[in-house]
Amino acid sequence: MTTTYDAIIIGAGHNGLTTAAYLAKAGKKVLVLERRHVLGGAAVTEEIYPGFKYSVCSYVVSLLRPEVIRELELPKYDLEIIPLDSTFTPMPGGDYLFRCGDHARTRREIARHSPADAEAYEEYGKLMVQMAMMVKPMLGLVPPDPASWSPSELLGLANVGKQFRGVEEKLLYDLTKLMTMSSADFLDEWFETDVLKATMSASGIIGTFMGPRSPGTAYVLLHHYMGELDGAFRSWGFARGGMGAISRVIADAARHYGAEIKTRSPVDRVLIKNGRAYGVSSGGDEYHARIIVSGVDPKRTFLKLVDAEHLDGEFLRQVENFKIRGSSAKVNLALDALPDFRSWPGEGAHLAGAISISPGIDYIERAYDDAKYGDFSRRPYMDIILPSMLDPSMAPPGKHVMSIFVQYAPYHLRAGAWPEKREALGDAVIDTLSEYAPNLKSIILHRQVVTPWDLEQEFGLTEGNIFQGELTLDQLFFLRPVAGWAKYRTPLKNLYMCGSCTHPGGGVMAASGRLAALEILKDWRA
Repeated sequence: MTTTYDAIIIGAGHNGLTTAAYLAKAGKKVLVLERRHVLGGAAVTEEIYPGFKYSVCSYVVSLLRPEVIRELELPKYDLEIIPLDSTFTPMPGGDYLFRCGDHARTRREIARHSPADAEAYEEYGKLMVQMAMMVKPMLGLVPPDPASWSPSELLGLANVGKQFRGVEEKLLYDLTKLMTMSSADFLDEWFETDVLKATMSASGIIGTFMGPRSPGTAYVLLHHYMGELDGAFRSWGFARGGMGAISRVIADAARHYGAEIKTRSPVDRVLIKNGRAYGVSSGGDEYHARIIVSGVDPKRTFLKLVDAEHLDGEFLRQVENFKIRGSSAKVNLALDALPDFRSWPGEGAHLAGAISISPGIDYIERAYDDAKYGDFSRRPYMDIILPSMLDPSMAPPGKHVMSIFVQYAPYHLRAGAWPEKREALGDAVIDTLSEYAPNLKSIILHRQVVTPWDLEQEFGLTEGNIFQGELTLDQLFFLRPVAGWAKYRTPLKNLYMCGSCTHPGGGVMAASGRLAALEILKDWRA
């Protein structure tokens, strides 16, 4: 017997769960099908080594939308986000850079490297807040279609224009530069201290196949300031219980409203008849629904789950050309003690925030050069946190967990395959980090190396791309995932998209899941 639902969601990533929660809250009968044994997609917490909880893939909460927290009442399900408000950058010569939420302390720290940069940092911060205020509302907008003359689309374009009404000419000029320049070149106009520019520019290349001097990376510098605008929600941080806690609380909300969630239920095919999606097949079972919502990327959706005969050739060409190169890896460590950094020995505030291995622009650019030619970075850029410093439940007493985001690790290797190269990448990460924290090798109890190939095989991220598609200017807003289909709908009737391959893109925001649900409900009422 075939069970029928109002909506079936493919994939229980945090966006898919968000869509499910909103649809269930609206009274719809919802089924979520997840291929893995655990919910959350890339936002998961798993005890890979006894007593130690790893946030296996994603490791920080980035711009989780306040409206999602509020509308789904997530604090009711024990959501707690611990602020990550400092960045420690050790330097090879024994010095360091430390920036934190204490503005006066950060200013003094920058002045220690350059009094001129300390003054410029003030003005830079003011400008970035102004630009963030202009851009941030776009995270909550459904992208209008600029090629359409329909009244609703023209109204949508007018709403976008409202965000920039009355903005002074210089600010618009600065925003244009920010959207088109490289992060390094943009910061060169403000600062002279290499380690400061490197650490700040690194945020512009996280998860991308671009270097700090690649055009179009500067706009990501706004993300930090958009997070600050969320005020009391403190959207940049670490979830108590690990990143899986974000997925868990959203799933709890979805179940509260009546959604059914099944794990170990991979979807094999989307069922199509006369250009209309009407169900899915999963492990020999069929489930039918009024609508199907895919939380996976467009290549996996349209090139694997949907038979080509149901799709227009031009649309398929656009999907095939969608850039989705993976460039990132993750190393998770179980530690017997805290790392002891040569430049700042012992325990301290520097271990309770982010730790950035980005001592200079050229350092990051050389790491990128390795990837351009098909190798993983031998001395990679790393963004690190110690979750157990923020939440002691992540490790046994006196022990610690270290999450290391690694850039660059290209999905396509020039020589060899990732299963054989995995441990060599892990060695490169540990060897590089040990130059700054000499005791590291002696305190490692266990390590997990997650390559782009592993992200694809285990977590369903095509080519290991953590954003389900590159965040380049030609793949943003009304061009995401492809031109003409940026409003969460697809060429197939009743088939929708809700993952981070849609606007506004990657990160643990839940914005795509919410906007997709709102558009689906709008169609339902039509």
